[in-house]
Parts: sequence; structure tokens; C-alpha cells
Amino acid sequence: MSKFEHIPLTNMLYDPQRDFLLVAGPCVIESLELCLHIGAVARDAAKRLGVPYVFKASFDKANRSSSQSYRGHGLDHGLNILTQVGRKLGVPVTTDVHESDQAAHVASAVDVLQIPAFLCRQTDLLVACAKTGKPVNIKKGQFMSPWEMKNAVEKVRSAGNPHVLLTERGTFFGYNRLVNDMTGIPQMQALGAPVLFDATHSTQLPGGLGAATGGQRQYVGLLAQAATAAGCNGLFIEVHPEPDKSPSDAATILPLDELESLLSRCLKIRQVIATSA
Repeated sequence: MSKFEHIPLTNMLYDPQRDFLLVAGPCVIESLELCLHIGAVARDAAKRLGVPYVFKASFDKANRSSSQSYRGHGLDHGLNILTQVGRKLGVPVTTDVHESDQAAHVASAVDVLQIPAFLCRQTDLLVACAKTGKPVNIKKGQFMSPWEMKNAVEKVRSAGNPHVLLTERGTFFGYNRLVNDMTGIPQMQALGAPVLFDATHSTQLPGGLGAATGGQRQYVGLLAQAATAAGCNGLFIEVHPEPDKSPSDAATILPLDELESLLSRCLKIRQVIATSA
């Protein structure tokens, strides 16, 4: 595994060589109250298991399958909610950035900027996010090979920002199907960036419901454990107390009450690998 930079997350440093990072939260902001509930449960589970935690939620789902689908609270209201979540729970926060002119505004409210998978080649967006100085998490496009992510990483670093993470979230396999090649994890780590594994989006069936994305939630745990065994540096998991009621990605979201047990299993896998290496 490559040596990685320590990554600043608010008042703590994430050390990918030592720490297993958890990024978890709802797919999209529904309300401040729900975000605080989900974030508190995830934070407390992570604390009990001794892992650093980052809350995630989108203020705008800009790439929904249908124009009629719920998108969120929008930039200003959404960022206000995320700011309150970070302050009240005392945790770092991340969210997506869709356009380059949003970067500075988003960076004033959150701790990590996330590049959506469909936008991972957008040079202006990557550079604008990099110039904020905040860590940038680039989700690997479903249409990209692991080694092609070198260009995305270099775009961020060329703007003077060394704090890059990558997230694996599946690769298109024909129509309405994603698969995961776990060899992509060490291949992307070789670029000098820690690699998270998105266990929930990886179970998507993109556009599989016609006007919405389907999914196979029953495989979230299997994929998370496989990615941990492959050496990922942390997990990205969308959670909800009632997944079927989520207005976005309902078919793939993990029930909130299953998060701690899944994380515990993954940590046991990681420990076995570490002690047998």
C-alpha cells in the first residue's frame, strides 16, 4: 500500500495508514431533525468502534433519473443545515459539488468536498474544489478504469492541494447494472490517494426502475466486507432509519440500525488481515 498524506478533517487528522474512515449519512437532506438523528447514531457507533466519522448528505441531487424526482433543499438552505449538523454533532461534514462556481460557497460550510462520479473528469470543477484548500473526495466514474483516475488526482494536485481521496462505487456492466472489481482498490491506492468504498451506491441498478434507480440492498454488507478484505481505507455508506421512505436511492440505502454491526464485522476483517500480514 502506498504512503498517504494525513488529511485534515476539522480538528482532527485522518491517517489512512492507521485509521479506517466511516463516511455515512442519508442520500439527500430531508430535514435538519432527520440529519441530526442519523448523524448522532452514526457518530456514536463510530466512536464505540474507534473510527473517525464524517457525516454526509447532499443538498441537491442534480443527476436524478427523472426531472420529477426530489432533489433536496438547494444550495443556501442545504448548506445551512449541514453547518448546523457539523456544529451540533461536533463532526466533519461532506457534500457534493456540482458546479465550479459552487466550490467556494460549499467549502465555507463543510470540511470535505465531494466530486460526483459522473463529474470526475470535469477539470474546472476539480480545480475549483482544489483551490478551496479543503480535502477533495473524487468518486470514480462508473465509466472510468481505476488507472484513469490518475488524471483526476493530478488535476487536484496541480492546483496546489495534496489532500485527495478516491471512492470506488462500481463500474457499468451492460445496461442497468454495476459490478465491482476489487483489484481497482490497490490500483487507485498506487496513485498515492486513500481509497474509500461506497458500499451502497455499488449495489445500484442505474435507471433500473425506468424513472428511478433500482438496487440490491441485500449485497451492501457482502461488498463492504469484500472491499475491506481488499484493503480499502474506509467505507462510504448511505443510511436511513426507514430506507424505503427515502426520497432518493431508497433501494440501496442501508437501515440505520444495521450500520454498527456491519462496521464491526469489517473492522474484524481488517484486524485479521493486519495481524496476519
